[in-house]
Amino acid sequence: MTDSRPTPDAGFDAALTPRLLFTDLDGSLLDHYSYDWSPAVPWLARLRELGVPVIPVTSKTRSEIVPLRRELGLEDTPFIAENGAVVGLPPTWCHARLDRIGPDGLGIRTLGVDIGFVRKRLAVWRERLGVRFTTMSEMTLDELVAFTGLSEPEARLARMREGSEPLIWDDDEAFLEGFREGLAGDGLQLVRGGRFWHATGTCHKGSAVSWLISRSEALRGRRPLTLALGDGPNDISMLEVVDQAVVIRGCHGLTVAPKQPALYRSEATGPAGWAEGVAYWWGRADRRVMPAAQRLDLAAAAEAAGESLA
Repeated sequence: MTDSRPTPDAGFDAALTPRLLFTDLDGSLLDHYSYDWSPAVPWLARLRELGVPVIPVTSKTRSEIVPLRRELGLEDTPFIAENGAVVGLPPTWCHARLDRIGPDGLGIRTLGVDIGFVRKRLAVWRERLGVRFTTMSEMTLDELVAFTGLSEPEARLARMREGSEPLIWDDDEAFLEGFREGLAGDGLQLVRGGRFWHATGTCHKGSAVSWLISRSEALRGRRPLTLALGDGPNDISMLEVVDQAVVIRGCHGLTVAPKQPALYRSEATGPAGWAEGVAYWWGRADRRVMPAAQRLDLAAAAEAAGESLA
């Protein structure tokens, strides 16, 4: 895909402007079927070297993300869980007066509504409208494992919801609009993900990302340059609030059309598409986003080798 726009860093002082990368997990950083992320490993390592936080933004629960971020090497970065209902903050992202760090070393901000309320209203509207759907909490563990491809321990973590309830719609899609309207009257919304519909509060990935961008600016005194990557309809709000965005080619056949002028669509799916998107926006300029001391060290090494650092 070609593009005639200015280089990604046009208008930014790369030496001073901090950067944040927000990423969906399932179908994006993680393969839709195998949950593998090996094609993204070189870029994850590169971003870590450059000090660019890679921030998961996912429908997964906090319980799922905490061990996963250890495996991904993202323990020092925030995360957004349950499509924006929960934000996890490492100590360096916490405000001394506003955030309390828990025993797990994280400050937790709940931006959504309580899961008990969500489940209660789902039950009310199912009975009132006579529609058919199956919530994740109603699925047996074996059913959830078969439907998602998760292991049993992972499926148990997926059921530990705090502010959203995934569901499988078992009825005619013609009844969806009435169901949406009923939930909206309760201050809830229905969001389409890659596998499930998600019943949640009025928060979404985009509102949680905006909240984290504001927190970063308040802590660091400068607005960051932001990039977001996702593959599903529930990623649209996130893709619309950042400076640059990537729609990763999905495996679900759903339309993902954010209103975002700085948009790239990947050819590859999953983590290969993720790496393709990061390289498109930041690959041509990653040396310019290095810390100044590191750039000087590289320049000196290149000069000693008789080379020129472009």
